[in-house]
Amino acid sequence: MDLDDLFPDKPDDPLTLLTKQDLDPLSVEELSARIEILEGEIARVKAKLDASISFRASADELFKR
Repeated sequence: MDLDDLFPDKPDDPLTLLTKQDLDPLSVEELSARIEILEGEIARVKAKLDASISFRASADELFKR
C-alpha cells in the first residue's frame, strides 16, 4: 500500500515525511534507535487497533438485541 493512497491530501503528514526521509546520513546507532522508536509506535498502534476492534464488537453485540 502506498502512503499517497492513505494521505493523498496531506503532503505534510508526519508519516509521509518520515517515509521520505533520507536515511543515508544516519549512523548505525541512530538507525537502531529509530527502529526501536518505530517498533514502539507499531505496538501502540496495534494496541489501539485491538481496542477499537473490541469496542466495535461490543457495540455490535449490544445493538443486535
